Amino acid sequence: MKCRSVACIWPDTPPSHKVTASASLNHPPTLYTGGSDGSILCWNLSSSDSNTEIKPVAMLCGHAAPIADLSICCPMVVTGEDTKTKCSSNGDGSSASDTYDALISACKFGVLCVWSRGSGHCRRRRKLPPWVGSPCFVRTLPTSSRYVCIGCCFIDAAHSSDRHSIDSLEGGEVSVDKGCLPGKHPKSTVVIVDTYSLTIVQSVFHGNLSIGRLDFMDVVLLGEDGEKHSVFIADSSGKVELVPILKESNPVGDGGSGLRKSSQLEVVNWGNGSSKEGQVVSSATRGNLIALVLKTRCIFRLLTSETTIGETSFAEDILCVEDHFAQSHVLGGMFLEIGEAGEMQSAQHDNFFGHFAVWNSRGSAIVYIVSYLNNVFKSETLWEIPAASYPADVRLLFSFIQLNNYLLRIESVCFDDEEPLQWKPHVTIWSLCRKHDNHGKSSQQRKMLGESDFFADWVSNSSLLGINNQGVGKMRITSAQSSVPNSRTENNKHADESFGFVCNGKTVSSSMVVSENHFFPYAVVYGFFNGEIEVVRFDMLLEPDSHGESPRNDVDSPVSRQYFSGHTGAVLCLAAHRMLGAARGWSFSHVLVSGSMDCTVRIWDLDTGNLITVMHQHIASVRQIIFPSARTERPWGDCFLSVGEDSCVALTSLETLRVERMFPGHPSYLEKVVWDGARGYIACLCQSHLGLSDTVDALYIWDVKTGARERVLHGTASHSMFDHFCKEISVHSISGSILNGNTSVSSLLLPVIEDETFSQSHSKLLEKKVSSPRMMSNMKNAMDPTASQGQVKKGILPTTPSFLQMNKHAIGCTCPFPGIAALSFDLASLMFPFQKHEPAANGVVKQENIDVKEQGTSTPRTQDMNFDGGSDKNGTSTDTIEEHDWIRSLEEYSLRFSLSFLHLWNLDSELDKLLVTEMKLNRPENLIIASGLQGDKGSLTLSFPGLSSILELWKSSSEFCAMRSLTMVSIAQRMISLSRCSSPVTSALAAFYTRSFADKIPDIKPPLLQLLVSFWQDESEHVRMAARTLFHCAASRSIPLPLCGGTSTNDLASDMSPEPQATPQAVEFPDKSLEKQGITEAARSKILDWLESFEMQDWISCVGGTSQDAMTSHVIVAAALAVWYPSLVKPSIATLVAHPLIKLVMDMNETYSSTAAELLAEGMESTWEACISSEIPRLIGDIFYQIECVSGQSANSAGHHSSVPSFIRETLVGILFPSLAMADIPGFLTVIEGQIWSTASDSPVHLVSLTTLIRVVRGSPRHLAQYLDKVVSFILHTMDPGNSIMRKTCLQSSMTALKEMVQAFPMVALNDTSTRLAVGDAIGMINNATISVYDMQSVTKIKVLDACGPPGLPNLLSGASEMAVITVISALSFAPDGEGLVAFSEHGLMIRWWSLGSVWWEKLSRNLAPVQCTKLIFVPPWEGFSPNSSRSSIMASILGHDNQANLQEKARDSTYADNLKLLIHNLDLSYQLQWVGERKVLLSRHGLELGAFPL
Repeated sequence: MKCRSVACIWPDTPPSHKVTASASLNHPPTLYTGGSDGSILCWNLSSSDSNTEIKPVAMLCGHAAPIADLSICCPMVVTGEDTKTKCSSNGDGSSASDTYDALISACKFGVLCVWSRGSGHCRRRRKLPPWVGSPCFVRTLPTSSRYVCIGCCFIDAAHSSDRHSIDSLEGGEVSVDKGCLPGKHPKSTVVIVDTYSLTIVQSVFHGNLSIGRLDFMDVVLLGEDGEKHSVFIADSSGKVELVPILKESNPVGDGGSGLRKSSQLEVVNWGNGSSKEGQVVSSATRGNLIALVLKTRCIFRLLTSETTIGETSFAEDILCVEDHFAQSHVLGGMFLEIGEAGEMQSAQHDNFFGHFAVWNSRGSAIVYIVSYLNNVFKSETLWEIPAASYPADVRLLFSFIQLNNYLLRIESVCFDDEEPLQWKPHVTIWSLCRKHDNHGKSSQQRKMLGESDFFADWVSNSSLLGINNQGVGKMRITSAQSSVPNSRTENNKHADESFGFVCNGKTVSSSMVVSENHFFPYAVVYGFFNGEIEVVRFDMLLEPDSHGESPRNDVDSPVSRQYFSGHTGAVLCLAAHRMLGAARGWSFSHVLVSGSMDCTVRIWDLDTGNLITVMHQHIASVRQIIFPSARTERPWGDCFLSVGEDSCVALTSLETLRVERMFPGHPSYLEKVVWDGARGYIACLCQSHLGLSDTVDALYIWDVKTGARERVLHGTASHSMFDHFCKEISVHSISGSILNGNTSVSSLLLPVIEDETFSQSHSKLLEKKVSSPRMMSNMKNAMDPTASQGQVKKGILPTTPSFLQMNKHAIGCTCPFPGIAALSFDLASLMFPFQKHEPAANGVVKQENIDVKEQGTSTPRTQDMNFDGGSDKNGTSTDTIEEHDWIRSLEEYSLRFSLSFLHLWNLDSELDKLLVTEMKLNRPENLIIASGLQGDKGSLTLSFPGLSSILELWKSSSEFCAMRSLTMVSIAQRMISLSRCSSPVTSALAAFYTRSFADKIPDIKPPLLQLLVSFWQDESEHVRMAARTLFHCAASRSIPLPLCGGTSTNDLASDMSPEPQATPQAVEFPDKSLEKQGITEAARSKILDWLESFEMQDWISCVGGTSQDAMTSHVIVAAALAVWYPSLVKPSIATLVAHPLIKLVMDMNETYSSTAAELLAEGMESTWEACISSEIPRLIGDIFYQIECVSGQSANSAGHHSSVPSFIRETLVGILFPSLAMADIPGFLTVIEGQIWSTASDSPVHLVSLTTLIRVVRGSPRHLAQYLDKVVSFILHTMDPGNSIMRKTCLQSSMTALKEMVQAFPMVALNDTSTRLAVGDAIGMINNATISVYDMQSVTKIKVLDACGPPGLPNLLSGASEMAVITVISALSFAPDGEGLVAFSEHGLMIRWWSLGSVWWEKLSRNLAPVQCTKLIFVPPWEGFSPNSSRSSIMASILGHDNQANLQEKARDSTYADNLKLLIHNLDLSYQLQWVGERKVLLSRHGLELGAFPL
C-alpha cells in the first residue's frame, strides 16, 4: 500500500483556463469545466437567503491535451432504490448514487479519466486504443450511468463545432468540414466504455459515416417502450444518422459481449438535412424531440421521423442584435429542467412541454417555453439574460449549463493579444425560478444572483497566505446585471472604466522543480511569457538545522531568488542537469537549459546565474528540452535533446557546447519524444488528427551514435512500440520515471509505469554518482554546513547506497501545467526502511530480545551478526558512527522538509509557533502552498490557494483525511524517535491531527477506517502505530452505515477509547445463542453485501490496492469494531464476520492476514469463541499444515522460498496459537498429539507446539490445570530417546517447557538432579485422584501414587459426592535426596508423604498400581480460611456448618460445566512446599507461611 501526500506550489498569477467542455453535478452542487490545456476546474456552488456564490476549489490534472468532453457517471453498480436523478452534463439528468458519483473526462489524445466526487481523486486513468480515434463526445447511457458512449473521429477536434458551441469562433463564422476531403466520408468510431475499468465493452460503430463530419452526438431512448438505445449523430448541415445499440450487446455487469462491427447494425439516415436552411451550430435532444439550432432560428423535429413540428426565429430577439462591436450570432441551445418534475413530458402521441435556452456570441440568452400538444407547436419567450460587458478588443467564449435551479453562464476571457493563451474563466449565476413584479407579472429579464471572479479570488487568497503581491496583477471582471434591456449600451459605455484591468505581474509559460541528486527538491524554476526566468530556492535549505548551527545564507539574500534575462520570446521549456564530466574551457557544474518562442536555446550556469551560450539550431519555437536517463554513458550523459515546432530534434553536447546530431524529416511537430540512454535510441512519435485514418500516426526511431534513422512505424504499431520504449526507460531509470526529472515536460504526456523495482545496477550507478567529491560536498553542505571536508574525503557518504536504493523518490516532483509544481511525499520512503537495523548510540547493532531457548535452536540469527565493518562485537567503528549520523541527519531533514510543506498552517497559532521555534521548521511564507491528492497513473487533484479551498478537501474526502493525517502522525512519531528534545512539539503535532483538528473544524470528514486498517501491517512501526491511533480516534464517527448499531455515534465522540474486554467473571455463563440479539433479515443481508462487496472503492485507487483489498478491509473493519466497540455496532456483527475473518487468516495475505490473526486472538474469549468454538481444532490443524507443508524445513531445504511471510508466521505462532489453545485446550492437545505421529520428526510443527504451550503456561496457566497429565505426556514424547531426530530438535525447547510447567504449577515437581518428575491431578474426582512419577532418563512413567480421600476415613466428607470435581493436589515437592515426595491438598487440608525408595524386584516390575501414602498430616485451618463448595476441610465437615450444606446443595443443582468453570477460576496456584530439614516441610501461600510440619 502506498500513502502519498501532495503539496502544491502555485504561481503568483492564476493559471490560464479556456473552457472547452463543462458538466454539472446537482448533489452536491458542483460545476466542472475542462480547459484547452487539459486542466479541469472543480467549482463549488453555495447559496443562502442573502447570497449565492460559486468558486473554484480544485484543479484536476490528468490530461495533457484539450478536454473534448465531460460527463457525470456512476462507476459502481447501483440498484434501483439507491439511485437518484441529480447529475447532468448537458442539462439532462441521469441516475447515479450519492456515494459513487464521478466525473469522466476525455481529451484529444484519447486519455480517459474518472474522477470521484467523494474522494476528489482520479480513480482510473487509461488511454483508448489508437484505432478508436480522437474523442469528441462523451454521453452517459440514460438507463445505466455506469456506461458511457464515446464518439470519436480522426479529424482534429479543434475544428469541430462544440456541442456547447465553445470553439474557436470568437465572433467569426462556423467552420465547415475542413477535415473531410471531397467525395470521401469521414471515419468515425462510437464505443461503449465501462467507467469502472475504463475498458471498451462494445463497438457500436466503426467506419465511414454516410453524412458529413461528426459534429453532434447524443444517446436517446426510442421505441414503443422507450428502452431502445440509439446513438444520434449529426453534422453541421443537419444530416442525421441514428445508430441503434444492439440489445443483446448492451453492457450488463462487469463485462459485455465484446465488440460489434458497424456492418451488423441498422443505420437510419435522414437524408438531406437542413443544409438549404442554413448551417447548424448546435443541437439538443430530449426524448423523441431534437432541436437543431441555426444562426437565426431553431428547428424542432421528431427523432422517429423526419417531421418538422415547428421552429423559433431569433431575428427579432436580442440574440441577433447588431451593436457597435460586431454582429452577434447564436452559438448554442439546450433543454432545461425547471420545477420538481422538470416540466418536461414525453408522453403518448409525441406531446411535449418544456423549456429551451438559446445563447449568442455576446453572452445573451433567452429561455423559451416550447410545447407541442395536439399537433400544434407553440414557442414563446419566458425571460432573457443580458449580454456581458467587456471592452471591444477582448476575446470571449460563452457557454451555458444548468445546475439545479440555476443557469450558469461560463465565460472564457482573453485580454492580451500578445499572450493569446492566457484565458481566464468567469462564471455568473442566474435563477431559473419564476419571479414576478409588484403587479404579479413575470419579469422579462433576469438579474444575476452571483459570480466568481477567478483572478480577484486568487489575489485575495494569496494575500491571506502572506504572499508579497507587489508584482501580482489585479483584475476585476464584471458583467451586466441590469434588468433593463436598453441599459446594455450604457454599461458598455463605461466598460473600460469599470473593468479596472491592471496586470503588473508576469504570466508563467513553463516551470519545473529542481531536485538535487534525487534527494530533495530545492528550487522551483519559472519561465515567463516576457522571456525572463526566475529560480526560487526553498527557504528550508537556508534555515538553521535542528542542532542550531548558523544558517548558510540570509533568507532575504539574492541567493534565494535568481533571475535570468535574455530571451525575447516566451520561455516554453526548461531543464536542469548536473554535469558528469567537464566542459572544455568552462568550470560550470550545474546548468539550466531553456527553450523559447524566439527559436533559441540558452544554457545558463545555475550556480552563478551567468549565461554560458546561446544556440540557434531551430527555426521555430523550441517546445521541449530532454536529458537522457542516468544510466547513459559518456559522452552522451552530458547531452540534451531540443524539440522544436520545426519538426526537428537536435542533440547538443554540454561538454563541447555544439550541436552534435540533427534528426530532421518528421511530418509534423513531435508531441512525444523519449530518449533511451541505456540503449542509445530516440523515439519520436508524430500524432496527426487531420487525416481520415489512424495510420497517419508515425513513430521514428533514431540511433544516437550514428544519427541514422533506424525504423519508421505507422498506425497502431507506432503506439505499441512507443509504450515499449517508455517501459524500458522506466525500468532502467534511477528516478523510476520516463523523464529523467528536472524538466518542464509534463509527465501527463507520457504513459506512467508504476511499481518498477530497483535492479542492482541502479544502486551501483547511484553509488558511482554520489561518490564524486564535488557531489558529496554539495550534499553534505546542504545537510550540515559545519561538516569538515575530511569527512567527505574519508568516503563516509559513498557507503550509503542502501539508503539511496530503498528511498528513491521519497519526494517526487512534477509540473503538470506551467507554473504549477506538485511535490508528492511517499510515506514509506520517508520512514526509511533501514530503521529496522538502526544502530544504537555506541555503534553496535541492536539485538532483539528473544528467548532463544523457546526457538529450540542455537543457530545465530542475522540480526545478531556483526556488520560494523571489521570492528569487534563490543568495539566502535568511527566510520560507521559518522555514516549513521549522516544518514540520521539526512532523515531528520527530510522529515522537517516534509512537515513544512504538508502542515496546515494558520489553523492553530500555538502549534505553528512551537514548530517554528522548537522544531526549527521554516514556514514557507514566500510560497503559495496548497494541498493535493495523488490519483491513478500520475494524475493529481490540487486544491486552490486559500484556507477555505484547502479545508474543502478535508470536508469532502475521507480518503484525503486518512492519508494526510496518517502521514503527519507517522512523521511526528518518527521525529520523536530521532530527537527526544522535540518530543513535546511532535506530541502536540500528533495530537492536532488525531483530535484537535476535528474539534476546531467539526464538519471535516473523519478518516476512512478501511484505508487506515490497510496500514496496520506496514513495515514501519511508526506508520502502524499512527494507523491504529487514528482508527481508535475516528471509530465512533466513521462507522460504516450497514454496521451502525442503535447508539448514536455523536454521543460517543467524546469517549473514543476501546471498551474493556470482558473478564472471566463477566463471561462466566455466556449466552450460547447470539441469534437472540440478532437483527432483521434485511439488515443482515445488507451487512453481508457490504462484507462481500468486491468492487474497487475510491480509497483503493488512492493507495494502489486491488479489489481484494477492498473486500478484506471491510472484514477487518467489522471485526475490529466488533472486538473493540461492540456497543456501537449491530449485535450480530461478530457472528457474520467470524468465518470471513478465519478465511482471511488462512489466505496468508501479506497485508491483512497478520492483522486478522491479531483480531481473532484479541477477541477470542469475549467475541469469537461462542461463534467458532466447534471449528477451533480444524483451524489449528490448517495452520499446522501451512507451517509444515508450505514453510517447513523440507520446503526450504529444497531451495524453495517460504510462501508464508515470516511476520505472518510469527503472528500465527506467537499470538493466534496461544489464544486458540486457551479457547479449546482439549482440541489443541488432541491436534498436537496427532502431529507427533503424522509429521516428520524434524518438523517445525513440534517446536511451534512447544512454544505455544510455553506461552499458554505463561499467559493463563489455569486453562491447562485439568490437562496437566496430557501436557506433560506430550512434552515427554518430544524428548523420547527412541526418536533421536525429534529429541535433538526439541530437547532444549522441551526442557524449557517443563521448567515453565514446574514454575507455574505447584502440583508439578522436578527433583534437584532433574531425574524424576511428578505430576499431580490439580482437578479431578474424589475417588480417582493420582500422582504420576516419571523417570527423566528413560522418559517413562515409573509410579502412580494414590491421592484419593483420607485412608480409613471414607465418610468424613459425606456431603460431597464421590463423582464431584474438586481441587485434588495443590502442591508437590521432592525430598532433597529425591527418594521422597510430599503433597498438599487444599480439599481436606491434608499433607501426604510417600517414600519412593523400592527394592530391586519392584524396579523390574511394570505394575503401575496406585501406591498409598506413607504418612498423612491434617493441616488446621489458618486465619482467613473460608471453605466453599470447591474447598472444604475435614474439620469443617465434622463441625457441620449449615452454610457448607447449603453450598453443597447448590452445587448439586449446578451443571458439571458450570462447576468446572468456577473451580478453574478459583484455582489457587500460590501454594508452595519447601523442605526446611530432612524430615520437615514448610507450607506457604502467596509467600505467607502457613506452618511447618514434621514428617
